[in-house]
Amino acid sequence: MSSEQATIESPATDAGPAVVSALREPWSLAGITIPNRVGLAPLAGIGNWFVRLQARRHGAGLVVSEMVSSYAVHYGNQRTCTELLRIHPDEHPVSIQLFGADPEVIASAAERVAAVGADLIDINMGCPVPKVCKTGAGAALLDDPDRAVAIVNAAARASGLPVTVKLRTGLRAGDGKGVRLAYELAERSPVAALCVHPRNATQRHTGKPDYELVAEMAGRLPVPVLLSGGLRSADGVRDAFVRSGATAVLLARGTFGNPWLFDELLHDRGEQPTRDEVLAELDWLIDRATEHLGAVRANRYLRKFYPWYIERLGGVRAQQKRLQSAVQQAADVEAVRALLASYEPAPLAPES
Repeated sequence: MSSEQATIESPATDAGPAVVSALREPWSLAGITIPNRVGLAPLAGIGNWFVRLQARRHGAGLVVSEMVSSYAVHYGNQRTCTELLRIHPDEHPVSIQLFGADPEVIASAAERVAAVGADLIDINMGCPVPKVCKTGAGAALLDDPDRAVAIVNAAARASGLPVTVKLRTGLRAGDGKGVRLAYELAERSPVAALCVHPRNATQRHTGKPDYELVAEMAGRLPVPVLLSGGLRSADGVRDAFVRSGATAVLLARGTFGNPWLFDELLHDRGEQPTRDEVLAELDWLIDRATEHLGAVRANRYLRKFYPWYIERLGGVRAQQKRLQSAVQQAADVEAVRALLASYEPAPLAPES
């Protein structure tokens, strides 16, 4: 058992303050100091620099990029290299996640990632989406351990950075391929940590996560085990942290429209965000998206973000739906700002 795992196994499930304190403890990942044990997981199509920066503003100790194609980086795709590899100076420590099935292409991409200033590289071996798996990447690598080991070795050699891997526990229920690959990677590659999503690939984001299986892995593997999957509430995160014995947790869908989840876990926040706080956060996102993409593209890009935040503005559901429709059809981001600023939630009817 590693010293990191020994550190985080000390809290008991009935010792709330001990769990809170443990989540706030710094730890070392391959010599990089991570200021606490709550991070942002890779979010496909979402986790660009300003989403990561938002998580850091609210306390995340480590942030990981959205999934980036190693082929696009290798072949110099302009949008990939200028947008997806963009790193803000205030988001460190930051990891860039690559996916692909060719070790030499991964090596080329990893070298470029190191050059843009990433602190770590993460390799995706858990994405269950068919268009990724059919190329031999993502969760398909659970079925090809020799290639998976070669990819980690190539990324580490070319970049000189610590390399982590995110994987699932299997391709299908009961096959255990992800668990076996985790042990092979720890034995045959310089993998610095393993992030485990404790569902099999066919489950995607449904079904009960197997935190006890992660606890077995955390107790036996010689590298830190990180946990991601099913972490949607502060109480749920604390419970999973204890049950899994993980070194740290990486939050994913639970942060959609809720960066305050980091504050709940790390800064003793107990209340839900006010209307003014939600509007201020949306205003910040609009500014950053405009900076990143320009006003026209930002207006389109943010349409997937608005529903998550509008739910937090209060009011009856019909009123929220009208606002949702209006912002989705707004001509530009300034029209969206005006709609949000003018929104006055109707009081909810008293319970009978």
